[in-house]
Amino acid sequence: VQLQASGGGLVQAGGSLTLSCTISGIRFGISTVGWYRRAPGRQRELVARVFANLDTIYGDSVKGRFTISRDNANNTVYLQMNSLKPEDTAVYYCNQVPPPFNYWGQGTLVTVSS
Repeated sequence: VQLQASGGGLVQAGGSLTLSCTISGIRFGISTVGWYRRAPGRQRELVARVFANLDTIYGDSVKGRFTISRDNANNTVYLQMNSLKPEDTAVYYCNQVPPPFNYWGQGTLVTVSS
């Protein structure tokens, strides 16, 4: 399995970013995939997931601001992040939900300045 996340960066509060992640080595089209994040000093948390039928679930902290989507033809999952807040600062990872292995790839760093 390979997890390649990209799109992170430095953005001011209120700004937007779009993350993308390609997951190879799995049956992507039938898998539930999601975005997780790990903020400094905190445990990794699941922020959004998208099912094979395109249903979505969001964590309370990002509901209404983030949108997850998927492109099965390219084994890619996206996270559109709007109205970013300093507390969204974290390394963001994609993975299956639940993750079958303790392997997360490099992730992509999102830093939101106030």
